[in-house]
Amino acid sequence: MIPRYTRSEMGRVWSGENKFQKWLDVELAATETLAEAGIVPREAAAKLRERARIDVARINEIEAKVRHDVIAFTIAVQETVGDPEAARWLHYGLTSNDVVDTAQALLVREASRLIEKGLVHFGQILEKRAWEFKDTPEIGRTHGIHAEPITFGLKIANWYAENQRDSERFAAAGHAMAVGKISGAVGTCTHLGPEVEQKICAKLGLTAAPITSQVLERDRHAQYVSALAIIAASLERVALEIRHLQRTEVREVEEPFGGEQRGSSAMPHKRNPVSSEQICGLARVVRANSVAATENIALWHERDISHSSVERVILPDCTILVDYMLNRTGSIVENMKVFPVRMLRNLNATQGLVFSGQLLQDLVEHGAPREDAYKWVQGHAMTAWESESSFQDRISSDPNVRKFLDEKALAQTFDLHRQLRAVEAIFARVFGAKKSAAH
Repeated sequence: MIPRYTRSEMGRVWSGENKFQKWLDVELAATETLAEAGIVPREAAAKLRERARIDVARINEIEAKVRHDVIAFTIAVQETVGDPEAARWLHYGLTSNDVVDTAQALLVREASRLIEKGLVHFGQILEKRAWEFKDTPEIGRTHGIHAEPITFGLKIANWYAENQRDSERFAAAGHAMAVGKISGAVGTCTHLGPEVEQKICAKLGLTAAPITSQVLERDRHAQYVSALAIIAASLERVALEIRHLQRTEVREVEEPFGGEQRGSSAMPHKRNPVSSEQICGLARVVRANSVAATENIALWHERDISHSSVERVILPDCTILVDYMLNRTGSIVENMKVFPVRMLRNLNATQGLVFSGQLLQDLVEHGAPREDAYKWVQGHAMTAWESESSFQDRISSDPNVRKFLDEKALAQTFDLHRQLRAVEAIFARVFGAKKSAAH
């Protein structure tokens, strides 16, 4: 039984209250570090820690007048301290983006932990269902056309392997974002110095960026949003496959359909893959946002503000969407209906055509010239396809083929189990030999 993944409210991470709280966390970490260095009075730092509070409504009220969010924030927080002597040390030696960028790293870290949990949970679902259908034969398709046999478990194991790469990519992107900067207006650490910057960041559980301008360089953010876009594309890949397999002519898989759910206002019989379609649609939004993140890299000189308005949209949107998509896609895969009988029927629908590649290989192996063998096999394949007749029967009566392959050899050529003999080894590579042995 897979432990239930309880989705935290990603929206709370990006709420105004949480954002301003993270700003205050940076401010207090800076004041306390400066107090430890003997720059700020310890009594002032203690009073700020004890009394400083955020009031979102008051901050917004002040910002409407001063038109600067950090200034509005510092004024509102100072009002809560009730001691002008202590309050004057708030924001000492800092520029706005020392606070905003460092706090944003804290917000991203908080959001990332939720997505990491979602990736793990989705991987658990994929692993469980891959083993469930490890030996369930299904036709593999290339260009949308029947190719050679696979198993449905192999398809899901492929999704699982991608999920593991998504997790690795996202971890690397999250690590690149786990940095702060207290380096001042142009990145020169003029007012507080590099050592103080490192200590403030360490107090917050972050690494100080080795060099910055007034802001953290936005290649980090582009990498992060790009990693989210790749996760979204991976989920789209799963959802798109389910959509194809749910088509009436195929009907090998069906996403969950609730008892009271209705597919169409006009056609009562409809069971549409609407959840999978939603995943495909939302992936487009996250992908589009990755372009905006990349365009944020180039700023004027030591900074301009063109990136800020973009990030206020794309960072919350991308993390919220990917968190939702992971949960939604996981639910689809965990509860989807699978029709093994239909899979086998579809595999056999072309009456042996899917073994043409194996037949060609066997003929060559038994001494037939490759070009001749290819022409024999293709000729029978095209005729069988167009006439909807048995490819295996046609091959069995061809004297050119029988000169190289007897009844026993042909039976082996058209043996489905032979086609799937490497499934066990592939699963061992994907999931590890110990897990394979356990199953």
